This record gives sequence, C-alpha cells and structure tokens, in this order.
Amino acid sequence: MSAVVKPVAFRQPGEASGASTVSEKLADFAARFELEQAPAKVVEVAKLHILDCFGIGLASTTMDYGQRAVTAARELGGEGPSPVIGMPVRLPLRDAAMVNGTLIHGLDFDDTHPSGLMHCSASAVPTMFAMATSRGRSGRDALAAYLMGIEAGTRIAKTAHGGVHVTGFHTTPIMGTFGCALIAGRLADLSTEQLAEAQGLALSMTSGTREYHSNGAWVKRMHPGIAAASAITAAGWAKHGFTGSRTPYEGPYGLYNAFGNKLEVDLATCTAGFGEQWEMLDVAYKPYPACHFNHAFIDAAIKLHKDHGLKPDDIDSVVALIHKEEVTAVCTPEARKRRPHSAYAAQFSVHYVIAAALTRGRFTLDELDPEAYTDPGILALCDKVRYEETSETLFPRYFSGTVVVRTKDGRELKHYQKYNLGSDGNPITAENVIEKFWSNATRAISRQRAQRVLDAVMGLDRAPDMRELEAAVCLATA
Repeated sequence: MSAVVKPVAFRQPGEASGASTVSEKLADFAARFELEQAPAKVVEVAKLHILDCFGIGLASTTMDYGQRAVTAARELGGEGPSPVIGMPVRLPLRDAAMVNGTLIHGLDFDDTHPSGLMHCSASAVPTMFAMATSRGRSGRDALAAYLMGIEAGTRIAKTAHGGVHVTGFHTTPIMGTFGCALIAGRLADLSTEQLAEAQGLALSMTSGTREYHSNGAWVKRMHPGIAAASAITAAGWAKHGFTGSRTPYEGPYGLYNAFGNKLEVDLATCTAGFGEQWEMLDVAYKPYPACHFNHAFIDAAIKLHKDHGLKPDDIDSVVALIHKEEVTAVCTPEARKRRPHSAYAAQFSVHYVIAAALTRGRFTLDELDPEAYTDPGILALCDKVRYEETSETLFPRYFSGTVVVRTKDGRELKHYQKYNLGSDGNPITAENVIEKFWSNATRAISRQRAQRVLDAVMGLDRAPDMRELEAAVCLATA
C-alpha cells in the first residue's frame, strides 16, 4: 500500500484556484508542487527509479536496436545540443527524448505502476532529462518535475483500471504523454493555464497500440520515447498560446471515452490523494528483463527449481495459472509463444520464461540471447507448458501467478507467487536496485564512469545544475 503522509501546507488541487476540469486541477498541482512537500523516503525512492532507468538505458546501447534508433534519429534531424544516454552523439531536443525513451524501455527491464498498467519512468525520465538539461535547470528542479509527473501520470493511468489496455491500446504511451506534458511544462515555466492547455494538446498527440504482439516487433520499444517527444511538443506549443481541448479527460471524445471505448471511470481518481498517498512508492522495479505479467511465474519457477532440484527431464507437464486479462500479452497464440523467434518474443512468452527459469534457475539478460531462446532443451520444456485462467490472483494491483509442475514420478509441485518481486508487497532493497544498476551500466561503460552516474543521480536534490549528470551519461562533449 502507498504510504500516507501529510506534508506541511499542502493544498489539494483546485481548492482555492477555482479549477473545475480535471486538466485544470492537474495543472494546479503541477504548478504548485515543491520537492519539500514530499517525505524524504519518497524522494530517495524517486532517485533510485531514475538511477534504474539510466542503468537500463546504458545497457541498451550495446543492443542492435539502440544503435539503429540513434542512426535513424541523426539521419532525420541531424545532430543537436541534447544528450543521448551512453552514446557519443547529441541530438535535437525531441529526438534525444525519443531515443532515450527507446533505450530505457528497450530491454523491458524498466519499472511499472501495477494498478495503472503503465511503464511510467521510461517516458518521465527522458522528458525530465531533455528539458532540464536544455533549460539549465537545477537537479532539484528536475527531480521535483519527475516526481510530480509520476504522481500525476500514474493517477491518470490507474483511473482507467486497465480499460485502455483491454481495447488494444498500450497504456504506457497513451497515459504517459499527459504526465510528461506536465513535466515538460513545469521545466519550461508554463503558467497554470498553459499547463492545462498542454494536456489538451497532448490528447491529440498520444497513441500506441498493442499490435506489436503479433510479431514481437521492435516498435513497442519506441512507445515511451514517442510519449516524451509528444509531451515536449505539447508543452512548447501551449507556451506560445496554442490552445487544446479543455476537457481532455472527461469530454465525450476525451481520453477515457475515445481510448477506453466509453469506459466508465471515476474521474476523481485523477486528482485524489495528492500529498497524502504517494504513488511513487507503488511503482514496481523489475528484477527480471521480461514483461511484468511474467514476473510471478519466473519467481515461482526459480523457487520450484531450487526447492526441489528439478531438472527438465524430471518434468512431465507444467501449468501456469494466470488472470484472463494477462493472457493475450504472454500466453497466446501458444504455438508462437512456445517458439520465440527473438528476445522480445521471449520476454512476452509465459511458456518460455517458465521453461528457462526451471532449466537454469534464473532469468537474466543472458536468457534473452539467441543461444538461450533457441536451446533445444528449453524449447522441449516449452512444449510441456500450458496455461489456465484463474481468478485467484491480485491482478492488477499485483501481478500474481501460480506454477504447477507434474513430475514423471507422479509428484505435483505447486508455488503461488502472491506478490511479484520488486513490488511493495515483495520489495527489493535500495542495495538491490544499485546492484542492478551496476550490472546494467557496466555492460556499456567503465565502472569509474558508472560511479559518476550513480553519484550524480543520488545527489540530484543538491545539484545546482544538470551538468555533472549530463557529462557522466552522454559520451559526446557539450
């Protein structure tokens, strides 16, 4: 559960400003929020999530898609002043934000807000980084904008209670654009009225569908970057007087009606509990580089492997008990899920992650190498894995899952993972997050340079500017 803390002098959005629409109330919150209003624990958690993102982004620079993203962006827009994570190049503002969002989300190793079904930091961090570096803002300003955007964006996402996901849209870019528009606007010194306009403009700039599941396409990796670039555009145009819808959330063709197919929602959720309930504390880290729906099954498979010394030849059959709303993402079509043709397809296959974890007793980036997802032994075990729908799960608040193994000698071995590792119900420590950062970052840069990134991120609230973080993260000179 989120921690309940009441900071000093925190007024709820719209209480004294006369704000009436959801966008006006969110704009009021964004304009007034200060880092001092957040408990120290929340601020430290925010920094750890930012650190996690930079580590993942650095690891992605060693991947083919990372290099192709930079090459495409540079060919389209040329070079510019804005830093790109782990690359010896700088790009124009929005191109840098788009590439950085792609790098952070590329390994599907980035954090998730469970009840919002949203990767929130993958768009928030590149928006904050691009805007804060381009505007010469302090580290404290950047950190405040990021935290504000997470608090607003996750509320916008959880208001939909998964409904946008069900209609075939990808929640991460759809919802992420709005929170990021507030981040960009805050760092560009937009007025409260302009922040409201930015959200209205964002409504016509947000998109992203889940059709990538049909062939494990790379396009999903781009989605947070698209949200970041669109958000920066929305804020920039709003600052110069371009108007947007004043009812982007509640209107008949607004967010929830258009993308949720007239989804019934409680709009009060968008602004409820600011300063009392900190959604930042509910954002779950990813201990495994796979779709978050698969994490409980990885947890369960690793435990069964360790507790019972299971070997693939011991196993007759495996059943994954999963919530119905997770099925289309990681379970079907089963023939394709049992034969992933790429690392991305492997990340979104419950059959593969269970088979790999039962075989190797772990699930790391190594399990996404071609040598792993084409391994005959793992694929043979994939053929023994099937799924069944169950209502005995805490989805979407937590990504629960059960693995049932039947052995050739007649035993039934079962483990129910109620809380996925990395969530607030089964938390990992700050030391675990830092260890993950080291593992990811040092795939791309030296340990000495990684230490500079770590120190710069964890010192953001005391940094007079973003120059040290920028110099540590980007390999190109200013």
